[in-house]
Amino acid sequence: MTRSITEEFIFALTNPGSEKALKLESETMGLAWRSGYQRRGFVTFKADAPYTLDSLEQPLACARRLCLSLGKSATHEEARTRIHQAMGDREAVMIHHARFFDRKMQGVSDGDWFELPRLGQLVGTVVELGPDEFWAGLHRHGQGLSPYPAGDSGMAMPADSPSRAWLKLEEATRFFGLEFNRNDIVVELGCAPGGVVLALLNRGVSVIGVDPAKMAEVVVAAGISARDDAPADRPWFYHCRKPAALTSKRDLGQGVTWFMSDMNQSPEVVLNECARFCKMAPSIRGVLITLKLTDLLQVSAKTEWLASLAAMGFKTTRLQQLSVHHKEFALLGLK
Repeated sequence: MTRSITEEFIFALTNPGSEKALKLESETMGLAWRSGYQRRGFVTFKADAPYTLDSLEQPLACARRLCLSLGKSATHEEARTRIHQAMGDREAVMIHHARFFDRKMQGVSDGDWFELPRLGQLVGTVVELGPDEFWAGLHRHGQGLSPYPAGDSGMAMPADSPSRAWLKLEEATRFFGLEFNRNDIVVELGCAPGGVVLALLNRGVSVIGVDPAKMAEVVVAAGISARDDAPADRPWFYHCRKPAALTSKRDLGQGVTWFMSDMNQSPEVVLNECARFCKMAPSIRGVLITLKLTDLLQVSAKTEWLASLAAMGFKTTRLQQLSVHHKEFALLGLK
């Protein structure tokens, strides 16, 4: 019954500075959305026909959250009332609070947002853009959507992490709802100094790191000297000290299930390496790649990047800009 809710506008939460890229992305996807009101980190759109909850299922990489817009209010309480009025008595609604603060769009703890929404649950969002500007929105939580108010998870990097790559892995995992198990083996390109490796080891996942550079001691402690020496009773790290292009099937061994990359290379180079590694390790069932863009407007090539993954046999593909780095996107492929 809730799918019959219609509104004239929708709004998107995005990284401040990504508004132009978001609008370009909607154009290249062929969406008949006309951009309207805009503030840093916040863009409204209008279409010829009213929006429904189904309209929000467009996978916009530059949007950390898409909502049916219920309009603007002068107070937080008025915005919450709009959400409850839109829902009536049809089902309970969880309300999240996001705000533009300290030059970024971020989630705020109202006391209830730590309870993550279940799949299919309707979620209201109050977006605070100023002391007297509060927008109310509504969306249904689904697979591949962030469960957090502004698409961020409010994570703090641990003191022992050797790099911010830890944040990238953890946020992407939470945003996409990824699950790993102790039988997984990840090969990661560009692994030094070891932020992603540490995050995976802490999750109980073993890692083959490909990078000629030195690793941080915190991950070296879990290291094994040879791929054939992998223990069965604990997660391990094997450092393949070679450039990605010189890594061979023998370096990988058996059982690799994930390909990851944080290489400082163009999307085309990284995707070519991904294809080569997938051929060397046909057991790979998922890829998670950090694409480092020199210009946010490169997002217009999204269709080509997703097509590359589809040609490798990945059935589910997504591109998503995360909150931890404005010019880096997480590219996901699942078989």
